[in-house]
Amino acid sequence: MPKPPLKVLMAAPRGFCAGVVRAIDIVERALERYGKPVYVRHEIVHNKYVVDELKRKGAVFVEEIDEIPDGRRPVVFSAHGVPRTVPAAALRRNLFQIDATCPLVAKVHMEALRHHAEGSHIVLIGHNGHPEVIGTMGQLPEGAITLIETVADAEALAPRDPKRLAYVTQTTLSIDDTRDIVQTLRRRFPAIRGPYKEDICYATANRQEAVKAIAGRVDLLLVVGAPNSSNSKRLVEVGLSNGCRRAALVQTVRDIDWSMFRGVATLGLTAGASAPEILIEEIIKACSRRYQVSVEKITLREETVSFKLPRELREAKPAA
Repeated sequence: MPKPPLKVLMAAPRGFCAGVVRAIDIVERALERYGKPVYVRHEIVHNKYVVDELKRKGAVFVEEIDEIPDGRRPVVFSAHGVPRTVPAAALRRNLFQIDATCPLVAKVHMEALRHHAEGSHIVLIGHNGHPEVIGTMGQLPEGAITLIETVADAEALAPRDPKRLAYVTQTTLSIDDTRDIVQTLRRRFPAIRGPYKEDICYATANRQEAVKAIAGRVDLLLVVGAPNSSNSKRLVEVGLSNGCRRAALVQTVRDIDWSMFRGVATLGLTAGASAPEILIEEIIKACSRRYQVSVEKITLREETVSFKLPRELREAKPAA
């Protein structure tokens, strides 16, 4: 029997962003320079495939600094950023610290610190419990930041001084949802100050816009990404809210429920900012075993952003 046809619309940009590339490079360069093991606090990025590859090369992942044995070994802080208590704990342990915080997350930290220094109370728009939110809130004393997640939270906000407010956001939020929250804050608190440039990062924005471009043309959207990846989960939501009837988040080809493909003539395919392209390629191969696949690439824009490595790793030499 001939294979049924399947058209695949591949959204671009997709996959690795500059902050993720930098974070992975930091761990790999640290292994080259300092040898095994290099400790990493929390997943360097939210992707099991990436984490497993780095483990294979000699990285050891821990959740807290006190899990690291004594000795002056490198510890890398994840791309999501960490509270100030974490570097302080590493310093007390005499650990060699390497910060892989995405520069765009670090920008949010600096904004929060600046607004706090100027006497403003900070409103952080983000998802409770996400490592990036924990890291941002951990830049300031307890009580200096109020976290809100929804328009309802913005409506209920009751600050002590409505004229001394500033807001920052998590970098991986839904553009549309965040816009609605910001509009509510600005309506209720006209004096509220925001970032000079929006905090939602270029990669998050680009991937959401790319999904919007294909959502109305596909019967099913697959987003490659981890269940704890905020930007990947947002892509599923964006697809569903922009004309796609069905959308699913999968970590790898092994997670695909092929019964979802019943009645699917056109498949949309994208990946969150921490998902490597090899996972997309594996899905295309698996589809090709079942269908006569034709691929159309829908590219909204090319990304050319890159970030420098920390100074101590730019001239990395292999460990002796």
